[in-house]
Amino acid sequence: MGLAPLPRRRYTEPMPLLMVSHLRKRFNLEAGFFARFGRFVNAVNDVSFSIGANEAYGLVGESGCGKTTTARLLVRMYEADGGSILYHSESGPTEVAALRKAGLRRYREKVKYVFQDPARSLNPRMSVYEVLVSGPRWSTLHRKAGEKQLRWEAASVLEEVGLSAADLDLRPSEFSGGQRQRISIARGILMRPELLICDEVVSALDVSIQGQILNLLLDIRQKRDISFLFIAHDLKVACYFCDRIGVMYRGELMEEAPAGELYRRGLHPYTQLLFSSVTGGKSPPPLHTFGVPLPPSAGGVPPATPPLPDENRCAFAERCPRSRERCFAEKPPLRETDAGHTIRCFEF
Repeated sequence: MGLAPLPRRRYTEPMPLLMVSHLRKRFNLEAGFFARFGRFVNAVNDVSFSIGANEAYGLVGESGCGKTTTARLLVRMYEADGGSILYHSESGPTEVAALRKAGLRRYREKVKYVFQDPARSLNPRMSVYEVLVSGPRWSTLHRKAGEKQLRWEAASVLEEVGLSAADLDLRPSEFSGGQRQRISIARGILMRPELLICDEVVSALDVSIQGQILNLLLDIRQKRDISFLFIAHDLKVACYFCDRIGVMYRGELMEEAPAGELYRRGLHPYTQLLFSSVTGGKSPPPLHTFGVPLPPSAGGVPPATPPLPDENRCAFAERCPRSRERCFAEKPPLRETDAGHTIRCFEF
């Protein structure tokens, strides 16, 4: 896809919709009843970011970097080991970890999740109509709505995503992969959320279908005035859709910047490596800033375990062409180089 970032506006709102501070989550290294306990992998390690009203924020990185775990922590599919998730609703700021039952249910009505694989997330035994309204039937928003009203809303949202009201009585298996993803998006926006989490929603689709889904999400954002957390491994796709992007590696944020700035001047060697992986091994100028060509990632992603990354050194040191002795002895802080542009590297 020949994508370039869309024109962006600057967000100056003092109060973001969602604020994530020092979020942490670790998992036991081994699984099973007889697994040893005490060795952990840090899936999310001291991650902080915010999402403004009607802003699209991207989390980008290779598989296993912790971006999906971060998203699932936001809706409490996993419980965080540390940190804070603060949601700013009309009634004021709310600590998500403190929500219980009815409060958590209302929060999940405002923050909806669209999964990567619609073939697995859509129940094949249900019709499209049942898939769409199984949640709203129990929500505070639709509790007093009759079946006729629910069907009208389901038909309306299905047409909004490019399908027909006649498709309501079909099964998900009767649709293509791109159409099933449209159904998943329809299910997410039916509850009129304020934040839509899109977890690799275009990664399994053909390039032409990817563009259609991205344009659909842009239309939904403009029409409904909602925010997005957009998770992807393709940095160019994220730069096209998002306003700001955080680049993750081994559970840590390595760089964060406005999408246009990151596309023009990605500073961290890992950010350049991500661009290189989608441009045939050549970083698009003027992205390269170090003067030392980055080697192609021929070996793939190093396994998370073993060896586990040392907490007291740079997580990217083994793969970095600019690594020094200090990188293996100290963890670089996340520091700001320009307004809104932060990077975790001793070179800056």
